[in-house]
Amino acid sequence: METAKNYTKQQLDLFDSLPNKPYCMDEVPGYTLIRTKSIAVKKPYIQVNPPLMTIYFVFDDDKENSALSWFDADLPAPLWTTQNSENGHCHHCYKLEIPLCTSEFASIKAIKYAQAVYYAYALKLDADLSYSQLITKNPLHPQWRTTFWVDRAYSLDYLADFVDLPKKLPKKLEVVGLGRNVTMFEKGRYWAYKAIRDYMHYNSSLEWERAVRAQIEAINSGFEQPLPYSEVKATAKSIAKWVWQRFSYGEFSEIQAKRGAKGGAKSKRGAKADSARSMKPWEALGISRATYYRHRNSETK
Repeated sequence: METAKNYTKQQLDLFDSLPNKPYCMDEVPGYTLIRTKSIAVKKPYIQVNPPLMTIYFVFDDDKENSALSWFDADLPAPLWTTQNSENGHCHHCYKLEIPLCTSEFASIKAIKYAQAVYYAYALKLDADLSYSQLITKNPLHPQWRTTFWVDRAYSLDYLADFVDLPKKLPKKLEVVGLGRNVTMFEKGRYWAYKAIRDYMHYNSSLEWERAVRAQIEAINSGFEQPLPYSEVKATAKSIAKWVWQRFSYGEFSEIQAKRGAKGGAKSKRGAKADSARSMKPWEALGISRATYYRHRNSETK
């Protein structure tokens, strides 16, 4: 553990990493505000992770006198713990060595890995699994008893060495924390694979982009604690661009023509260019071949 002489450096590092206009609050429950960094740091509750980026893993530990929960759970020391002196409830924060990107350039595999590590730590700490990490007790505010334990960041692999990672995450985690990013992206892209058919005749992708954004906003609004609009916008942009480039009318026709030719070459009896076997419509719909034929058969009965 570090001595008091390092506290000032840690606090300055934290201040530098804060978003330019963080969410902040005066009390919980209360109204979430967006303020400049210089104003937000004076509030008891603040957003420490920038939009589209996770620098800190924050855990909400509502046990009484839980400042040393990480020690009791045989976990590495967090960067800081903020404690409510009245009831002993705490927030523990770990800093990531490499910040996790959650923008349109993000790796879903990396997000799922980070989510698994976070979940395993939350279990060992007996922390609140529904906590969104958007707002935390401000370690720079005098209302809390703040302890900076170490002056270091950890890699995800290092953190993972202290826990058993789950093979599969519970369904309920799809709508909280990092799970929201994955859920929003997965649901959004599967919707887009089907919906693009209604927009392929447009010369411009503008209407398509609006439709995708509206769908992503609808998915996000279904979360108990929705993601910031900046993340919604980035996810919608990523999905709209990728699907439009690969499924716009010209390219779609070209892809299906190639598949038709390939199917005919492999078949002894040959395949018609406009047959389902050649066109493979299930791939454009984002469903399996079996599901496509099952639906088609049920419609003809």
